[in-house]
Amino acid sequence: MSLFNRLFTWWNGQTIGTQIFTWRRGVRVGEDDLGNIYYQTADGVRRWVVFSGESEASRVPPDWHGWLHHTYAESPVDAPLPRKAWEKPHLPNLTGTGTGYVPPGSLHAPKGPVARRDYEAWSPEQG
Repeated sequence: MSLFNRLFTWWNGQTIGTQIFTWRRGVRVGEDDLGNIYYQTADGVRRWVVFSGESEASRVPPDWHGWLHHTYAESPVDAPLPRKAWEKPHLPNLTGTGTGYVPPGSLHAPKGPVARRDYEAWSPEQG
């Protein structure tokens, strides 16, 4: 990664400033299944995540999200949340990709727009 990207782009992982702050003040708390690493300051006031890859908020699991926002005092490493049988594995935000959700009748739907029989388009009178 270029020095420019390391200095000024936060969406490509951590910047140099975050890396220095993490090195000086960060205490590693844990890592999730996606490879994201979670840190906090020694006093536990400040908490943050260093993403493995693109910085996308939907890549933070719910239990770690609660810990980051001080909803849970203990990290998921110390007190993991119970998993329900109906929970599906994480999927990234697919908006704008070929596999993203497209509602029926959308111009982007594979079958095209749905023909409507209950609507007749207006056209001006010729004459």
